[in-house]
Amino acid sequence: MDFLKMAQQVGEMQSRMQQLQDELERVSVTGSSGGGMVRVDADGKGNVRKVMIDPSVVNPADVELLEDLVAAAVSDAQRKAAEAAKGEMSKLTGGLNLPAGFKLPF
Repeated sequence: MDFLKMAQQVGEMQSRMQQLQDELERVSVTGSSGGGMVRVDADGKGNVRKVMIDPSVVNPADVELLEDLVAAAVSDAQRKAAEAAKGEMSKLTGGLNLPAGFKLPF
């Protein structure tokens, strides 16, 4: 195998990975809970950008409910971010079947 060609391909893959990272930062997903009363906007990496809470769920006597709703909305946003990342990765790898458990550097 031509090592120079292989090194070039590795460099191209690294460049495409950086492009993927940049793209995931621009992706926006919204997770929600409580029928949309709590919403969380995140980027494609799962980093939370904004939390929106309907005032009707703010009850000082039941803070635990609000905490649960926020946690559920964050989890939903992170799940959607992971799905978006998987879709972008699929574009990058051209549909290659990578081994189970294969992790990329993000």
